[in-house]
Amino acid sequence: MQIGIVGLPSSGKSTLFQTITKVHLDSTALTKVEAHHAIVKIPDARLNKCVEIFTPKNTVHATIEFVDVVGLKKGESGSTKFTTNFLSNVKSNDALVQVVRLFNNETVPHPDGSIDALRDINAFETEFILSDLSLVEMRIERIKKQLMKVQDEQAKRELPVLEKCKQLLDSEKPLREAEFSKDELHLLKTYQLLSNKPMLIALNFDESQKSELEKQVKLISEKKEKKNTKIVSFFGKIELEMSELPDSEAKIFMEEYGIKESALDTLIREAYALLGLQSFFTVGEDECRAWTIKTGMTAQEAAGVIHTDFFAKFIRAEVVHYEHFISAGGSFSKTKESGHWRLEGKEYVVKDGDIISIRHS
Repeated sequence: MQIGIVGLPSSGKSTLFQTITKVHLDSTALTKVEAHHAIVKIPDARLNKCVEIFTPKNTVHATIEFVDVVGLKKGESGSTKFTTNFLSNVKSNDALVQVVRLFNNETVPHPDGSIDALRDINAFETEFILSDLSLVEMRIERIKKQLMKVQDEQAKRELPVLEKCKQLLDSEKPLREAEFSKDELHLLKTYQLLSNKPMLIALNFDESQKSELEKQVKLISEKKEKKNTKIVSFFGKIELEMSELPDSEAKIFMEEYGIKESALDTLIREAYALLGLQSFFTVGEDECRAWTIKTGMTAQEAAGVIHTDFFAKFIRAEVVHYEHFISAGGSFSKTKESGHWRLEGKEYVVKDGDIISIRHS
């Protein structure tokens, strides 16, 4: 899973990237035109507990890739210019985090001259909608010309879906807010439409704004938090300082500033929810591992994530939920005695936190 971090110049975009990835960029790196990538282990206290119980030879966390998306430039008027390079860099991401500046700093002026979160959010939304509309209109025109020559079944299926998209985009609505069937989403996947990507809007405050944070978040959430769009907040400068500290000192720092959850934990939790993801575990003395799957996947589909052969050769899944496993003192035999350990067939829908062992031929 790849999440792109976007934001206007001086919004704190690269600060957030450095905070959550612990990849600290010098001034030279920050001015490069290439995107910055980092793979981050997903924190999971459940996996840590399993490791304590089994002391395995190997521990494998689920991972997520963050990308500090580059390509935005200042136009001649001083305002931000959304370049083709930037829009192209955005397309490859599964979801987006838009960093929006709410802090004041006279030494680092906002590119548009003032702090206005809704204006900044709308700037990205408008650009993404216009980019999608241009692509959709060109594809519709090509399909219609194609169908005049030959009756292509794939093109016939695509056309009404694209026309549905065009109608939504013409009304200035991002596609992420629309209702699409599973088949429609499959058809649209190849287009990598920007306004269809789940969006986390991360409001960047400084420590002097603690008293007004809740009010500001509520105000923006009421206007912008919709289907597949979620509002979160963070203190960019403080979080960056914390990321450079040992975990024990960072916890003290968080308590002093009333920060209940780190930026990394917040983003991963909300990204998982937006993308419809969850984790299950395989455990033992050789290895404890967290696996990421789509919510609603069956045991057979989850087996295929572990190894492609397991899907075809699936027989049964041994399943116990993490909470029941811990309640039983980390003992499989006791979970069997309590009736929480069970055998499930291929249609069983995996739950977040299930510990699974696959039986296969």
